[in-house]
Amino acid sequence: MANTAQLLRRQSSRDIILKSQKSIDQLELRELRGRLVSKEHGVSHHHHTSLHHQPLYGATNQGFMSDAFDESSELEQDPPPFGSEASTSKAKAELVAIATASADQQDIVEGEKEGEERESWDSKIMFLLATIGYAVGLGNVWRFPYLAQKNGGGAFLVPYFIMLCIQGIPIFYLELAIGQRLRKGAIGVWSQVSPYLGGIGISSAVVSYIVALYYNTIIAWCLIYLLHSFESPLPWADCPTRLYKNFTYDHEPECVASSPTQFYWYRTTLQCSESVDMPENFNYHMAIALIVSWFLVYICMVQGITSSGKIVYMTAIFPYVVLIIFFFRGITLKGAADGVAHLFTPRWETLLDPVVWLEAGTQIFFSLGLAFGGLIAFSSYNPANNNCYRDAILVSLTNCGTSMFAGVVVFSVIGFKATATFDRCTEERNGLLAQNKTHNLPVCDLQTELANSASGTGLAFIIFTEAINQFPGAQLWAVLFFLMLFTLGIDSQFGTLEGVVTSLVDMKLFPNLPKEYIVGALCFSCCTISMCFANGAGSYIFQLMDSFAGNFPLLIIALFECLSISYIYGVRRFSDDIEMMTGSRPNFYWMFCWKYLSPCAMVTILLASFYQLLTEGSSYPAWIGAKGATEGMEWPHWCIVVAFFLILSSILWIPIVAVLRLCGIKVVEDSDPAWFPEAELREVHGIVPHEPTELERSIFCFNMDGTEGMCCPKYGLPEKSLEEEE
Repeated sequence: MANTAQLLRRQSSRDIILKSQKSIDQLELRELRGRLVSKEHGVSHHHHTSLHHQPLYGATNQGFMSDAFDESSELEQDPPPFGSEASTSKAKAELVAIATASADQQDIVEGEKEGEERESWDSKIMFLLATIGYAVGLGNVWRFPYLAQKNGGGAFLVPYFIMLCIQGIPIFYLELAIGQRLRKGAIGVWSQVSPYLGGIGISSAVVSYIVALYYNTIIAWCLIYLLHSFESPLPWADCPTRLYKNFTYDHEPECVASSPTQFYWYRTTLQCSESVDMPENFNYHMAIALIVSWFLVYICMVQGITSSGKIVYMTAIFPYVVLIIFFFRGITLKGAADGVAHLFTPRWETLLDPVVWLEAGTQIFFSLGLAFGGLIAFSSYNPANNNCYRDAILVSLTNCGTSMFAGVVVFSVIGFKATATFDRCTEERNGLLAQNKTHNLPVCDLQTELANSASGTGLAFIIFTEAINQFPGAQLWAVLFFLMLFTLGIDSQFGTLEGVVTSLVDMKLFPNLPKEYIVGALCFSCCTISMCFANGAGSYIFQLMDSFAGNFPLLIIALFECLSISYIYGVRRFSDDIEMMTGSRPNFYWMFCWKYLSPCAMVTILLASFYQLLTEGSSYPAWIGAKGATEGMEWPHWCIVVAFFLILSSILWIPIVAVLRLCGIKVVEDSDPAWFPEAELREVHGIVPHEPTELERSIFCFNMDGTEGMCCPKYGLPEKSLEEEE
């Protein structure tokens, strides 16, 4: 989006404009400008000054304004009466000066490498909705409820919120702050922190590309179900019939052995083979859905954050509307209270199980969308004085609140389904007892039915759809549910791909290629590769990529991000930057998390995950049509090789870029720091040099001369004022 305020963002441009009008006294000119603005808008000087401290968006983005405007508002004192002869003559002179200089400003700004145009959010609410939509995804709906009921119910919330405080919010805060400070994508940001760290940004872009590749498959599945939700009756409500050679009809044996929803998912939608080694036939319906889903993603992203930002008004808000509708519908169903009670009843003994803590930390990490580069890209479009701390707290708590609210909605419906199944079982059992049949009686247990919930695709496309079948007006509820899943998925897809696109644009790999062509090439390549999901083994390949490609690499990338800020850029310097942007300094807790607590938590999760993988192995549920059920099967050797390739192709960029840099080979070209109104922000917030406390000096190794122990600041961003830069 073109930002007209960028034409006045450089100090040098301001000086040229003012020097061209040497006959006008500069102080009087600034006073006159302030009076003209106040008169035109009907705003007093006091009110204008108070607004100056607020971050401005769109064409008035304060991150791109020169300090000429700032000084004009501060130097307004005792102005002469407006309308006097002197005032009128000075106003005319100023207008002539602006008109004369405006023709040259375009060339002046375009001629500067650092003055290149950067998009910005139209409003604060657009940024918040985009970030919430990116962080709140499908995992909040189909992963958190399953983990909560599996790992101790209400007791699971204890490790969940502890991991949120020591790992989730600190890393979220870190990514928003560093993106807003350095005003670049992931590759540009980490190359700016140190030329040896450019591999972190490349790794984020690679893992974002891989995750976006298979994540869009979920969107394609949602489109298939959404399209068939308009049919009456729903195609997954009853088992289909088969015509035999003797011209007799009967229900599909595979469907009878399983259930209508399982049959429709595994056989009709996925056309599953019995193992990953047998892809069987090409799934044309799935291929068409993938093409449509990638085309929709391209249409939404091709215009940049201005277009996709407006789309998030629908994609971020609509899921909450649907969740609220399902909430009021769910709590009125029979058995809803049993389902919610099963979800939140604490089983405190589970807190002694280390796996519970591991899964809580993993869920927090991935539900917030950390280390993808999308948060860094989003925050780089913010005004320089945006309060990133408040944004981090707000979005993180909104994400966790959404998870718990979605859990209530999901388990109120699951409680209804379990109660209906329990009632049918009890009725059948009582009927057999009435006939004096005491052998092979069905076992009816409500808690067992409640515990038979699934996570991921099983919850959304099997368990929940089976419950919807029993709703009056099932078509309407199915449309709402799958439209909600679609908007949740595509919203997260925006943020994931934005991290890739912004990194490619900032690297200037294709300097003469418009951004829409880069987005188009990216989506086309993903669409072509995603055809591997359009066959009988496609769902197994999806599970392989989901288990490995978007798991370990993100933890490793986030660990290096935290270590880079703490021990290379410097916690003290990072805190100075945040204070300069927001006017308030991060407290002791956040600095302690960045330097010690968060890295330790991530290392612990990594080691525990590797140990669990080595001791328990990894398998996938293969659909066996003859039995109408899934069976766990070990991954073949070629899948293990693919899994290692997916992990290494993401994280090896971190050491490769550093080693090649040491050898004098630049994988990521050096670029000038993006323009940042450091002098103006220090003046606005009244920033004075921070005097480290005794505790900070002892814990963080802060020295009195401004240096920081256990830190290598010589590779960081050159510290110079705005005047020195020019």
